[in-house]
Amino acid sequence: MKRLALVLFLGFVPPSATAADLVMVEQTGCHWCAQWNAEIAHIYPNTVEGMRAPLRRVDLRDLPGDIEFISRPVFTPTFVLVENGQELGRVEGYAGHEFFWFLLGKLLDDNDVKAASAP
Repeated sequence: MKRLALVLFLGFVPPSATAADLVMVEQTGCHWCAQWNAEIAHIYPNTVEGMRAPLRRVDLRDLPGDIEFISRPVFTPTFVLVENGQELGRVEGYAGHEFFWFLLGKLLDDNDVKAASAP
């Protein structure tokens, strides 16, 4: 019952309440992107980290104009923490799920990113 209430509550949080996004820069044929997809993609939206920084996917060869990257991403996957169109930091590459969660947690904590439903 508590889980249902949480899901219903989170479902009604306006999109603008999210302070940051995690932008995954990927490309077709990227082995490490496929590995991340197999290990993380299906659970990411349901994690605390996913609630703190929802995932947005972009192609390395077609980077969006609404993000000001500190430097152009070169490697895939590159995970870029973005707030108000500005890059806050990034994780380059994917070396397995344990390292990914550690680095992402540090990136989110270093930038004091809270979940959209946090006060």
